[in-house]
Amino acid sequence: MLAGAVAVGLAIALMVPLRCLHPPGGAMALYVVLTAGDGWHLAAFPILFNVLVLLVAAVVYNGLTGRRYPHPQRAAARTDVAQGAFTASDVDAALAHYNQVLDVSRADLEGLLHLAGRAAFQRTLGEVRCSDIMSRPPLAVEAGVSLKDAWSLMRAEQIKALPVVDAQRLVVGIVTVADFMRLANLDVHEGLGQRLRTLVMGRGGQPQNVGEIMSHPVQVARVEQHAMDLVPLFSQGGHHHIPIVDVDDRLMGVITQTDLVRTLALAVQGRDGPPATAQTGR
Repeated sequence: MLAGAVAVGLAIALMVPLRCLHPPGGAMALYVVLTAGDGWHLAAFPILFNVLVLLVAAVVYNGLTGRRYPHPQRAAARTDVAQGAFTASDVDAALAHYNQVLDVSRADLEGLLHLAGRAAFQRTLGEVRCSDIMSRPPLAVEAGVSLKDAWSLMRAEQIKALPVVDAQRLVVGIVTVADFMRLANLDVHEGLGQRLRTLVMGRGGQPQNVGEIMSHPVQVARVEQHAMDLVPLFSQGGHHHIPIVDVDDRLMGVITQTDLVRTLALAVQGRDGPPATAQTGR
């Protein structure tokens, strides 16, 4: 009885760190003790013989089905906090709390969790279109509008950008608060408000209309485009306002970072369906 307990215990103690926990392994150790058989003979046949047969069958089967075998242990996935719902330390904390042996490597488990999270994220936000979250009706100006009128409109509507359109409502540029700030005479020792007033009221050598300070060409997106396609434009492209156009390139709305963040927040809260469409171009 003592020999059987020690044999099974040692077999399990070896299989756990080697990540090959297999009930017949413990049973075979117990069988050797109970039958007082030749352990080396049993190791060669049937154990080694069966292992080789199973290994050959696994290699052939996985080769025919287009999968790599033996399965390589992947390196732990590197996850940016800003790009994923959890980090490697979160996985470690969950495994420590679970406190049980899993028949899967930690790296594979983390990869599966990331795939599941990505699928859930795509299911929640993957079908949200730009038309669902864009601000409308869009406020816009033409290139010939004076800086004073454009600045007054932005102040009155409390917006930070205005798409610039032509007579057919085609987007030709965009003017933002940053454009006004950039052209304000920062060398003059006076308040920022006074410098902006000097700019919008006009002064010799200063731009007089929106077309002279607008940024162009401008990044646009289409109404039927997936909203998640805009994430790289906001997070990496440095954009803060993206005009949304229809199939004829006419301005239909504007999506801001705030609109996208609001959509993400609603998804995190678990609300169903697209968020309510904003009514003003903030």
